[in-house]
Amino acid sequence: MTGARGTRLPYGLPAVWGLTRLALLLFVFKVFLFPGPDVTTDVSVIYQGWYDVLRTGTFPLDDVTWQYPPAAALAILSPALLPFLGYASAFFVLAFLADLLVFCLLQYAGLRPGKSPRGAWVWVVGVPLLGPTVYARYDVMVTAVAVAALLAGARHPRVMGALTGLGALLKVWPVLLLVGVRKGAAWASAAVTVAVTAVLFTAAMPGAFAFLTFQRERGTEVESLGSLVFHVARHFGWDGEVVLNYGSVEFVGKYVDVVSTAALGLTAVAFGWLLLWRLSARHFLPHTLADAAFVAVLMFTATSRVISPQYLVWLVGLAAVSLCFRGSRMALPAGLVMAACLVTVLEFPVWFDHVVLSDGLGLTLLFARNGLLVLAALLAARELWRGTVSQPAPTVPAQAARTKETLASP
Repeated sequence: MTGARGTRLPYGLPAVWGLTRLALLLFVFKVFLFPGPDVTTDVSVIYQGWYDVLRTGTFPLDDVTWQYPPAAALAILSPALLPFLGYASAFFVLAFLADLLVFCLLQYAGLRPGKSPRGAWVWVVGVPLLGPTVYARYDVMVTAVAVAALLAGARHPRVMGALTGLGALLKVWPVLLLVGVRKGAAWASAAVTVAVTAVLFTAAMPGAFAFLTFQRERGTEVESLGSLVFHVARHFGWDGEVVLNYGSVEFVGKYVDVVSTAALGLTAVAFGWLLLWRLSARHFLPHTLADAAFVAVLMFTATSRVISPQYLVWLVGLAAVSLCFRGSRMALPAGLVMAACLVTVLEFPVWFDHVVLSDGLGLTLLFARNGLLVLAALLAARELWRGTVSQPAPTVPAQAARTKETLASP
């Protein structure tokens, strides 16, 4: 069967997507039990508790685990769209639909001139590697907004800006999609969206920005890059503890504040590199926007004080958009991210107790996962720099071909 302009529709993609997503649904609905702790309790206990508070017209002001921008309320309240289902069931169905939306967007983009189905395959294969956690967190919904924003790209800068602004108010990180944007229309649209939405939430619901205080007080989560210091130190007499703190499992004790500050310093260095890249870049190609977004979020994730498993959903989505473009140089970093997804599902939830104990298996999994992310970030940054700063200016025929590809972008 052929699609538009004679492009052959890949039957394998929807088949693999359908089978893998059926498996995820069977796990979150507990038809089959996934190894390790129950990842669905965040929805049935935490999210539903927030839902009950948000319905009263206020944010959870007394709950330090609420650490999200105001538009996150829309994701938490979204199960009300399916009143015939219980809260958790409705949430899982909506997460599934967000996954389906991303798949459809990537598959459509991959069929257009100058594009590739590689991106859709990254999404189809990468998401199930993370296990049922994907459907038990609202990050897949945020990723759907981010993917739609990037695919709007150069042809619809105002649409991209509006979606990016909405994404930033859902979970902050989508603001990094603007790193490679050159058109002021996208920035202006994002700023207006953020300003208007923030004003509406502030006027309608008390405590819209209380999350800023809660975020500032977070420590070093046990899966983060910085946590490796304490995992190793425990074997040499460090007497700190692992506790449930601010909604995540964190280290508390001597020197934790130092490592947390160092992690923030690494993030600042990463942002400094991005600023240097933006000022130095001279060759903006059709895939540069998506590649820059992938690099920026990858750097942010690798250096963060918290690397929760669902964060990798963001990276899979952005890597998929990058690889929709035939000219993208992010194939190897994307492959490393997918390998990190496989290791991630092993460290959480399958063998999370080993991570908490800092034993040999736990240490091996964390060093492998975080090492893959750091390596992916370094390689992706190198490729972005080479392709936009170091690379000679394209020839006239090549530039004409890329201009044609840009005009054909979705």
